[in-house]
Amino acid sequence: MSHLFVLMQQLLPQHLLSRLAGKFAAGTFAKNLLIRAFIKRYRVDLSEAVIQDPGKFENFNAFFTRELQAGARPIAQEPDAIVCPGDGAISQLGAIDDDRLLQAKGRQFSLLDLLGGDSQMADLFKSGSFATVYLSPRDYHRVHMPLTGQLQKMIYVPGKLFSVNQVAADKLPNLFARNERCVCLFQTEVGPMAVILVGAMIVAGIETVWAGQVCPTAGSRTVRSTDFSEHRPPIQLSTGAELGRFKLGSTAIVLFAHGAIELEDSLVANSTVRMGQLLGRIRPGQTRSL
Repeated sequence: MSHLFVLMQQLLPQHLLSRLAGKFAAGTFAKNLLIRAFIKRYRVDLSEAVIQDPGKFENFNAFFTRELQAGARPIAQEPDAIVCPGDGAISQLGAIDDDRLLQAKGRQFSLLDLLGGDSQMADLFKSGSFATVYLSPRDYHRVHMPLTGQLQKMIYVPGKLFSVNQVAADKLPNLFARNERCVCLFQTEVGPMAVILVGAMIVAGIETVWAGQVCPTAGSRTVRSTDFSEHRPPIQLSTGAELGRFKLGSTAIVLFAHGAIELEDSLVANSTVRMGQLLGRIRPGQTRSL
C-alpha cells in the first residue's frame, strides 16, 4: 500500500493540485462544511485556540493557521534552553554527519542540497546538529523561534510537493531536499541557526512574519536569496516568537553549528512534541553576544 502511495505522489500534478487547493482554502465557499469535516476527520482540538467556534473563521486558511490563547504553549525558561519550533512529532534528530542528515532509517540527504546549493551556508552547519519536526494536519501550524536570533538571509528554493509524512520519508529519497522550501538563516548567541520550512502536497503557502507569503509566488520558479544582514532596523526575534506559518501540514528543520548545542536526550524519532518545550541546551562556554 505504501508503494502505491509513493507512486501516486509521483504521478499527480503536485503544484496544480496544491495551488487549486490554496485558492479554495482562501475562499468562503462551503468553508464551514469543510472546516467541520476536517475537525472531525483529524480530531482537531480548538479548546486552546483564540477562536473556538468553527463558523467564525474567515476561511479555511484562517482556521488552519489559527492563533492559540496566551499561555497555551509555555516556553521553556531555562537560560540555556533551545525550544521546539512547533507542535508535531520528531521525524529525526541528531548529529549531521559532515554533509549528511538522517531522513529515515537507511536514508540520508545532503545538507548542501537542503540549503539550495548555498555552499557558504552549508559550511556553517557541517558536523553540526539537526532536528526535523513533522506537523500533521491536526497540529498547530505556526512555527516559532528555537532561540533568539537576528535574521541574516532567506532563501526560497523551488521544488516538488511530495507528502512529508513518515511513509514518504521512509520511501522517497532526498525528500526534504526535493520539496519546495524556505530557508531562514539567523545569527544567535551560539552562532548560526537555520530554520527550514518545507512545503508539501496540498500546502497552499508558506509565510514568514517579515516577508509575508514566500510561496507560492507568481514569479519564476528559481532559487531566490534575500540578504537581511544589513536590514535596518535589524529583524530580531526572541525565543518562542512566531517565525512563520504553513497553510496545511508540513515540516520544519532546525540546524545548529558543530559543538553549539546538546539535543535533549529524551527525544527520539516519533517523539510527540509541542512548541516551546525543551529541544536542547546551549553547550557550556558557547554563549556570546549577538
